[in-house]
Amino acid sequence: MTGIRGGRIIDPVSGREFTGDLILENGTIKAVGEKLNLESCEEILEAAGLVIAPGLVDVHVHFRDPGLTYKEDILTGAQAAAAGGFTTVVCMANTKPVIDNAETLTYVLDKGKETGIHVLSCACVTKGMQGKELVDMDGLRVAGAAGFTDDGIPILDEEVLKAALSKAEELQVPVSLHEEDPKLIANNGINRGPVSEKLGIGGSPAEAEITMVERDCRLAEETGASVNIQHISTAGAVEAVRASKKRGSHVTAEAAPHHFTLTDEAVLTYDTLAKMNPPLRTERDRQAVIEGLKDGTIDMIATDHAPHSIDEKSKPLTEAPSGIIGLETSLALGITELVKPGHLTLLELMRKMSQNPAALYHLPCQGITEGAPADLVIFDADEEWKVESFRSKAVNSPFKGWTLTGRVHYTICEGKIVYSL
Repeated sequence: MTGIRGGRIIDPVSGREFTGDLILENGTIKAVGEKLNLESCEEILEAAGLVIAPGLVDVHVHFRDPGLTYKEDILTGAQAAAAGGFTTVVCMANTKPVIDNAETLTYVLDKGKETGIHVLSCACVTKGMQGKELVDMDGLRVAGAAGFTDDGIPILDEEVLKAALSKAEELQVPVSLHEEDPKLIANNGINRGPVSEKLGIGGSPAEAEITMVERDCRLAEETGASVNIQHISTAGAVEAVRASKKRGSHVTAEAAPHHFTLTDEAVLTYDTLAKMNPPLRTERDRQAVIEGLKDGTIDMIATDHAPHSIDEKSKPLTEAPSGIIGLETSLALGITELVKPGHLTLLELMRKMSQNPAALYHLPCQGITEGAPADLVIFDADEEWKVESFRSKAVNSPFKGWTLTGRVHYTICEGKIVYSL
């Protein structure tokens, strides 16, 4: 048995916050309370001054395995996740080969079982991520697909997507959608506006996202399917989701930390380390994302953890791949950019980083209560630390060198310590 003494317990499921102790046994929470008798525990973690919360859940990571493991692999990705307080992650399907068959999916899931955390995976919506022919969604669901996504590229054929949504509704699984219309984009990864003009780059306009989100909210309403709008970045898209929810749709939305922290001005400072799809937008868009998080339009925070090699990110801005790593800075950015300024309470942040993302994939998130899985993060919500190194294979982060507030001390998955500071 493991005891945890004197922590500030924050349970987003029950809404309770109190100082107390935990006893963990056989992968579950055996007891929760004040001043528990911990004498029979083989190990005791002193948590005075620390927050104890359910393990974080990230529904949008790229672990690059199979095929691109010079960037990241499932083990190093999971180590980065654990260091960030995550006990569950959902991998995207744009590997090499893509995850459009049971064999590749099984490879990822089997590798995930060796990591110490819960590694789930989506499968592609379409064969080869070509946007033309649906995968065997029934067979992939049986093989363990948590959901379906062609993340990285949008599904342009409306009839193909509508068929996928109808099948997903039948299977009761979500379809997660990358929302950028390539017909409107001159250059991926850079917002079209004064910054792109200054750089002489065509860029990606806000309309490329907004039009796709509006279409897919409509399709969600027509089919009744669970549709997750990935890495929402524009004020117009936030408003489209808000309106769709009011009409009773099953649309959810996720925001990445970089979209509530940075604007496209960051490209002038960080160059390719501030290039991602969808791109960083304007201050008005950033504020709209924050407002969406505050009013519940945006349900969850997801990193879109996207590792790339130093060589790749050293290429010119228009040639370098899009994406940044995010697992090890996500919690701290949430505290620094959302909690400290008063946009969210710490309990609300925990809800958007554990309970709500778990609900998207129907995962157990019973909170901190007797009998619940012992998946926990223990962190100092007030500790400042400098971002200097990463457990990830990759280092492509604009936040390296930043001083952030909120530091993970322990991550516990199924009752076992998988990360300690």
